[in-house]
Amino acid sequence: MTLQDFFAVCPEAAVAFSGGVDSAYLLYAAGRYARRVRAYYVQSAFQPAFEREDARRLAGELGVDMRLLTLDVLAVPGVRENPPDRCYHCKKAIFAAIREAAAADGFSVVVDGTNASDDAGDRPGMRALGELDVRSPLRECGLTKEEIRRLSREAGLFTWDKPAYACLATRIPAGEVLTGEKLHATEEAEAYLSSLGFTDFRIRSQEGNARIQLPEAQLLRLVERREEILKNLKRLYRTVSLDLEVRG
Repeated sequence: MTLQDFFAVCPEAAVAFSGGVDSAYLLYAAGRYARRVRAYYVQSAFQPAFEREDARRLAGELGVDMRLLTLDVLAVPGVRENPPDRCYHCKKAIFAAIREAAAADGFSVVVDGTNASDDAGDRPGMRALGELDVRSPLRECGLTKEEIRRLSREAGLFTWDKPAYACLATRIPAGEVLTGEKLHATEEAEAYLSSLGFTDFRIRSQEGNARIQLPEAQLLRLVERREEILKNLKRLYRTVSLDLEVRG
């Protein structure tokens, strides 16, 4: 089955849109093949501002209407306490909000960007998709992450080489209570390192202490700017350390 085949069977679709590589290509395909489509972006304390702006930009470039929904994710039972299955509770709340808004707009089919490379056994949030009957066309059509990047590049989508980005809550270890302050600190700290040109990194946080993970090729540059970086991050964290088990 191709995406064109999928949207021939499901000609009206509400797209759960995050602004990432997968949902961006899904929105492109839906805009091309579906009869009626609308994107739904859920803003919460877990999403940094740049993701929302990327989503708005792409929806605008594709000429697809995007609805911005807001969710107080920290008020969702099973989220603030940050248990190992937090992702399940979070995803269920997000997709329930999308399904409700989509139904009000006349859509009966909700689709998301899960692809054929995603390991269902390692993603508790995928259980929520099944319970809410959310379809995953990229996965159903056998499209892998590598193929989606290639197709996105061919389609001229600026997201084609966008690094994978997990939500802000993933920076805090399971079992540590999530707060708006901790999430905001992570967003501000990562935005600061991004402004310095660092890429594909993470700032892990545990009880107010930061641990920077970044690719080996960028280690020397970080050390060279150590004093500046330390000064800025110490506004947000008690201690700042460098993880030598570097990313990628």
